[in-house]
Amino acid sequence: MHLPHQRGPLHDLPDTPEAYDAVLADVVEQALARITPEGNLEHPDADDDIGDTSLGVTSLLALAWQRSKDPRLPEAVHRGLAFHLRERVYREDNPGYPNLRVRDSGLPYARYVLESGAHPIGDWPSTVWALLQAVNLLDLAEGLLDEEQRTELMEVARGYWRWLTEATFFNPQEAGNQAIGCVVGGLMLARHLPDAAADAMRERAMRLYLDEIRAHRVLDRGALLPPEHRGAYDNNYGPISLSFLAQAHRVSAEPVFAEDGDALARYIDARLTGGGFDNGGPRYSEQHSAFESVLGLRYFSARVGSDLGRYRGDSRWARHAVKPDGGVDGHFAWMLVWQIQDTTPWHRAPSTAPARHQLRSGTVSVAFDDRMTPSVVEAGGTYYLPAAVNRQHGFGPVLDGFVLCRPMGEVRVRDVRTDTLTAKLVAKPVVGRDHVLRHVRSLYVTDGTRLWTTVALERLPAEPYLLAGLPYAADDGDRVRRTATGAVASAGTLRLTHPRTQGPEHFDARAELTQEQAAFALAADPRGYGDPDEGWRHLVSSTAYEAGPVPGAPEDLHVFAVRYGSEEPLTVTVERTEEGLTVRTDAFTAVIGADDDRGEPTLTLRP
Repeated sequence: MHLPHQRGPLHDLPDTPEAYDAVLADVVEQALARITPEGNLEHPDADDDIGDTSLGVTSLLALAWQRSKDPRLPEAVHRGLAFHLRERVYREDNPGYPNLRVRDSGLPYARYVLESGAHPIGDWPSTVWALLQAVNLLDLAEGLLDEEQRTELMEVARGYWRWLTEATFFNPQEAGNQAIGCVVGGLMLARHLPDAAADAMRERAMRLYLDEIRAHRVLDRGALLPPEHRGAYDNNYGPISLSFLAQAHRVSAEPVFAEDGDALARYIDARLTGGGFDNGGPRYSEQHSAFESVLGLRYFSARVGSDLGRYRGDSRWARHAVKPDGGVDGHFAWMLVWQIQDTTPWHRAPSTAPARHQLRSGTVSVAFDDRMTPSVVEAGGTYYLPAAVNRQHGFGPVLDGFVLCRPMGEVRVRDVRTDTLTAKLVAKPVVGRDHVLRHVRSLYVTDGTRLWTTVALERLPAEPYLLAGLPYAADDGDRVRRTATGAVASAGTLRLTHPRTQGPEHFDARAELTQEQAAFALAADPRGYGDPDEGWRHLVSSTAYEAGPVPGAPEDLHVFAVRYGSEEPLTVTVERTEEGLTVRTDAFTAVIGADDDRGEPTLTLRP
């Protein structure tokens, strides 16, 4: 079974002018075949996310006309805009909408669904989207809109902005992508206003960004991030926020958007495997955006000098939003417009600078969480997640159902690179059930095709084992599929275990259930509203590789050695020498020396 949303890397999509013209030509033919006598360009099956979609298709037709001068398009644009202004602009409060600050304002807004009171909670982002479609159309209006239509569209766009920033609470869903999108809409709309009004709108947009978004950033893995549905980062929405930051910087040149985008881009780079797989988020765990991410990933890949385009997107939304039959939907059309207008090339080479929360070389990568415990391991085309035992998750030694991976003090990291090897040493203090502070040193070494992990722990009262990961997915090149095994070897005993108990709190990798589905099943609220990260934390047990200690280790230590990416026999020796704790394999010798005068661990690596 393939994961439905994690498909090809986004930088594999052709991004030449000719490719985009072909995309727009397809949109044009679909739209002209679909347009109703009233001018409606919505997909016939459209239900939710509908308030901005006809206007979105209209903006794509306007862009197509600016590039092709197709004589069929001016009338279609005129009719499409007339439909939106006549049928999709609402001025009476939506019954049940909980986030109004001013009732009966008469200001225009867009609805998430058309039926009054049916699902008003989505009206805020739908109005942001409608504002963005409107400003794109204003940008493209030259030669297409008569003065009457342009004036009416301008009045509605200004009303959308006021409804979003005056009549309602700002960012009521605590969704960074929506909030930054609103700021972008204000910055773009300001360019169409007289000087005094433009300055006031830009000032208001910047104040909202600084006070309501930037001031509430969340810290994760050393980065300050725009919060997404009460979490630090979401796989689907995080890269969309990056696209909004790119557009904000493009239209305003304000340094703060570049600075914050750089921080988010480096964070994504660190948490993303070399193969482009990632999971986790407070709204969606595995669902990935596609074309909505391209602008930000491409724009900031050039700025931070790394191949962010390896991010796997949902190729069913490779160019624009679609319905299940593949037909174009105008939702997110503004992002396709910006993506086409921006000519930044992809940066396709990995960054060579060491990153604290990532180890990466060739086809091997390890992404580390905030505690410097692996969150994803990639080797041999297989992706491993932290396994679960006794409701605890991680990679690390286990004794009596207690996983020793949560730090009780400062975590120290040392990175070393040779011509052929890349290594990271992680030293963390931990506390077990006996309340004794012990030190765990985890060494990760890769030659670009295999990953060696050696873990040394001060002696415990009984013999522990190493929780060495949950094999979860495998890379088929253009798709990611589920798996329950991997190429793993251990210098001690090795076993692959599966939960003995059935039920949602026990994840068996052999089952068809995906991680996201399992996480939502354990979340407190329904799918799409519950927090899958929170739900997944309720997991009691999972499939796991478990490794026994290496024979012949120093008497005061438990040592474990595991290799990912090959099932060939593994021999590792660990001994104390004059240099320090020396780890020898057939590929390298590593020496973990005494801490330096600042308490930082030292590491020497020889092929």
